[in-house]
Amino acid sequence: MKNKHQLWMLMLLISSFTFAQNWQLNFEKAKEIAFKESKPIILVFSGSDWCGPCIKLDNQIWKSEEFKNYAAKNYVMVKADFPRKKSNSLSKEQLGHNENLAEKYNKKGYFPMVVVFNADGKVLGETGYKNVSPKEYILHLQSFTK
Repeated sequence: MKNKHQLWMLMLLISSFTFAQNWQLNFEKAKEIAFKESKPIILVFSGSDWCGPCIKLDNQIWKSEEFKNYAAKNYVMVKADFPRKKSNSLSKEQLGHNENLAEKYNKKGYFPMVVVFNADGKVLGETGYKNVSPKEYILHLQSFTK
């Protein structure tokens, strides 16, 4: 009986890791992964603790099981976050990295900004928050890679 309980807990633990969103924080590393795996990249500019549409996009799309399952197989996900609360502050190195990405790919400072790249790092399209289902958002993102 004890072994069954341990096996159940192990399976639950493994499945929680399998379906967690695997956000990269370094765009160069993400490009390496994308190239090796022949996957497009999704770069998300977010204000995770102050931007209402960013929070909605995170809760309705990025955290949905449907999107997490799809993204794990089909995208390399990169987050460039710009929190404002001290308790959520980033390291100076990470903030600098995110600011460099914003200078290059989000010059107008839109939040949220979602940029889709091919595996070689070429921009394929841009979007933001849309009040749609995860399935509809996936279809919208796919339209950039066709």
